[in-house]
Amino acid sequence: MAELAVDLRSPDIATAAKPATPSQRYINRELSWLAINERVLEEASNAHHPLLERVRFLSISDSMLDEFYMVRVAGLKELAASHVAIKSEDGLTPEQQLAAIAEVTSLLVDRQQRCWADLQKRLHAEGIAILDHDALASSDRAWLQQLFIERLLLVLTPIAIDPAHPFPFIPNRALAMVVELRRDDGSQINALVLIPERVERLIRLPGEGERFVLIEDVLLAVGLSELFPGMTPLGHGLFRALRDSDIEIEEKAQDLVAMFESALKRRRRGQIIRAILWSRRPTPSCRMSSSSTAWLRFRIFVC
Repeated sequence: MAELAVDLRSPDIATAAKPATPSQRYINRELSWLAINERVLEEASNAHHPLLERVRFLSISDSMLDEFYMVRVAGLKELAASHVAIKSEDGLTPEQQLAAIAEVTSLLVDRQQRCWADLQKRLHAEGIAILDHDALASSDRAWLQQLFIERLLLVLTPIAIDPAHPFPFIPNRALAMVVELRRDDGSQINALVLIPERVERLIRLPGEGERFVLIEDVLLAVGLSELFPGMTPLGHGLFRALRDSDIEIEEKAQDLVAMFESALKRRRRGQIIRAILWSRRPTPSCRMSSSSTAWLRFRIFVC
């Protein structure tokens, strides 16, 4: 005969159990979004996937992080700036969520960088090389110079930077290069070159094999001499700015078309939420650009 197991704990012990806190009962919505991104990044590191598919997963991870900052983090920053005393389901204030996001994102970006470095080595082993400007042959430079004059020079606008003029507007997700230049008379100036998002980041080189070069290396190899004739580059840095792209929809709006048109126009000039700086040695122009745009209030990632 089977024995019946009976829980003989007293009611007092059962009721005395400590109730779970909100952080134990719920998963934070924003951190769960980053967890999904980490899952996508794991696919980029999965050796069972084809190599180019791994590169695609890494690209998706980076795009997801941009969208996360432009929408989700932008909303949290607005709540924090408005001093709204509201907590998430897991009991975190907007400020606490932003601090947790910054910590997780820092680790995520570091993993992305390591993954890309590993994938570049594997691509090179398969005959797919991404060259920097120092590794370009003279024939490659001649071909790139012709390409730059015919296709890129028309869409790139060099902008001088000085204290007498406001810092130029940086479009959302646009890549920009800050350059320090020296004139023939010895004087120095700072300039900015905006690279529109529609310009391809990778340019395929002619000849045997799969060889590519980044658009910023094209600028360093042949572009700066065309944009700033007679000047000598002294230093440079790259950065991208992510702007608030969140759209608030009024359900009772009389004209939804007009409302969306107005919202889309405002979104183009939303506040800067995140800035990404690529510079092994931050040049004075890079430090100047950070202070000029008041980005020190926001999180700057140095890659």
